[in-house]
Amino acid sequence: MTHCKLTPLALGALLLAASSAQAQNAQNTQNAQDGATQPGIATVVVSASADASAQGLSSAYAGGQVARGGRLGLLGNADIMDTPFNATNYTQALIQDQQARSVADVVQNDPSVRVARGFGNFQELYVIRGFAVNSDDMAYNGLYGLLPRQFVASELLERVEILRGANSFVNGAAPGGGGIGGAVNLVPKRAPNHALNQVTLGVESGGQAVGAFDVARRFGEQDRAGIRVNAVHREGDTAVDRESRELNVLSVGLDYRGRNYRLSADVGFQEHMLDNARPSVTVGAGLRVPSAPDASHNFAQPWTRSLERDTFGTLRGEVDLAPNAVAWAAFGARNGSEFNALTNTSTTDNAGGLNMTRFDNQRNDRNRTGEIGVRGDLVTGPVKHTISATASAFELKSFNAYAMSDFAGWSSNLYRPVDVLAPAPTALLGGSMANPLLTHKSILGSYAVADAMSMLDDRLLLTVGIRRQRIKDYSYDYTSGAQNAGYDQSANTPLAGIVYKPMKNLSLYANYAEALQQGPTASAFGVVLDNQGQVFAPYTSRQKEVGVKYDSGKLGMSAALFTVSQPLGYVQDNVFGIFGEQRNRGLELSVFGMPAKGLRVLGGLTLLDAEQRRTAGGLNQGKDAIGVPKTQLNLGGEWDIAAVPGLSLNARAVYTAKQYADAANTQRLPSWARFDLGANYLTRIMERDVTLRARVDNAFDRNYWASAGGYPGAGYLVLGAPRTFTVSATVDF
Repeated sequence: MTHCKLTPLALGALLLAASSAQAQNAQNTQNAQDGATQPGIATVVVSASADASAQGLSSAYAGGQVARGGRLGLLGNADIMDTPFNATNYTQALIQDQQARSVADVVQNDPSVRVARGFGNFQELYVIRGFAVNSDDMAYNGLYGLLPRQFVASELLERVEILRGANSFVNGAAPGGGGIGGAVNLVPKRAPNHALNQVTLGVESGGQAVGAFDVARRFGEQDRAGIRVNAVHREGDTAVDRESRELNVLSVGLDYRGRNYRLSADVGFQEHMLDNARPSVTVGAGLRVPSAPDASHNFAQPWTRSLERDTFGTLRGEVDLAPNAVAWAAFGARNGSEFNALTNTSTTDNAGGLNMTRFDNQRNDRNRTGEIGVRGDLVTGPVKHTISATASAFELKSFNAYAMSDFAGWSSNLYRPVDVLAPAPTALLGGSMANPLLTHKSILGSYAVADAMSMLDDRLLLTVGIRRQRIKDYSYDYTSGAQNAGYDQSANTPLAGIVYKPMKNLSLYANYAEALQQGPTASAFGVVLDNQGQVFAPYTSRQKEVGVKYDSGKLGMSAALFTVSQPLGYVQDNVFGIFGEQRNRGLELSVFGMPAKGLRVLGGLTLLDAEQRRTAGGLNQGKDAIGVPKTQLNLGGEWDIAAVPGLSLNARAVYTAKQYADAANTQRLPSWARFDLGANYLTRIMERDVTLRARVDNAFDRNYWASAGGYPGAGYLVLGAPRTFTVSATVDF
């Protein structure tokens, strides 16, 4: 890991030492309970400090589906009404009641987010404000690169926090090259204040079965120590024909609450296997987007598979320096391995003809990351300050090899697939599949300082800060291990944000923020480029945003206007390069809470204008960016049935407007709408609390292309999931 100067830390410590005795004590030991404000049958979800933090876990908002606040990097946990950002923090109550399997299932509730797929694999990818956020770029308790990079099981999580907009100042540059449209922070589970013994059994369409347990205890003097253990096993066929999945997860969360310090630790293992998983489809040049086949239809080859194994751990500590000042440190590591036997799949005509080639790859990752920081309060005249300073470091070493079959491939059909014997992947080799060499190394280091000021009886809040970020990025030859290319560059990412509260329940805000993004590595789906493997230097994106938030106590609403621009990469004359610029402008409207007794709502509307502003030769100037719809609508509701105590019904509608799979806007995906339905019933059986849940996603079995692209310049299609039934029973012992 790189070493960062600690000058801002020293500055922060000096400022904290000068803090006034009049400053408000920042420690807040309240342990909120998700769903506490819900009437009726709300899932019982308990909580404690989500990490080693005196601030604790933000309480749930009315209805229990989202929280009142969340983590904002070095700024700590903050209430949604006090921040110059637009964020939504989804709770474990929502995760459980919707029987979410992964992060992708949770963010289906968010109107600013759409789910896509990684480049040539089955990696979950989240498109926030029209910009891709790879699962590599998710944070775990504020630290990047610790969780599995393709799929994260929901059983690991207490919260899923979505911060919209450029955020390199708040969190540091994302190691996977995302962070422009937003950030995803995942909060681990901790032992609650009472014993927890919970077992869940379930099954879904295709015969996929699940068994999970969640056990927690507190012990020692004043129950200062806690342990929480989660395990899950999923296995069987899915709702897609011939497709099967297996998932194994085990995690342990530990915490200790000392008198003036707090400690927490997590260790986990996840194994995720896919057999005969349905691939993405690239539309051939000059061809139309084909009609979506039956959603349960599978055009994968029977020998394709994906296997990912990850072991990860993290340790965090916080100590009180004074009644109004804390220091913290956190460290983490992940070792992961992946093997994929995949097919590159492209259309060859407008009748569903396909060309398929085999592509195998082996990848091993070693990630190390850490941060240290200080935060505290002081008063200067009429202004209250919260000063924060931090330094962080991240290192990724990736070992890769690949093997491909003959580029001529074989023919199949989207609607009438043809199975073939697995061709030998010997036509093109990159390294040794048995012993991959180091092919990519990233070293990120940064330090930052911020001042969050409060004036006029906390009606005017001003946050300013700057982060100095250094990125070292290198690529190496797959066969020889020799260094091919690399760079060592630094940049500053500032932040300025303001919140004004004309009334206690109304916040007006604005911000200017920047995102520092790692440059991509030259690659194209199924093609070897002239500059294959070239690593591009990092670039900066700039964001301006204004918004308003309203909080009635039972119903929350927000509106935000934003504009973000970033350099645009694509392939030209068999060369990948950063040739243009993309600008995304939009309006976000969101609503959440419990407007009436027994009724909970969650959803919103996002309007986007993603324009290619500079393109090669001006050919695509002014046209829509790949994979960004102009309208995204989500609306969910849940009702407690008064006539049947313990029963609630829920429904969700998801609408996505048309989008394009190519920069020239000749390949158009139709708009689509999906409806999801569910029911939860809490009862007592043999003196035990039992929660029965039933859900059907895509209730009307709509056939649709869910997304286009996710990788710069690529517009591959992902078919939406078919109608899927899920039932489960959770027993509390």
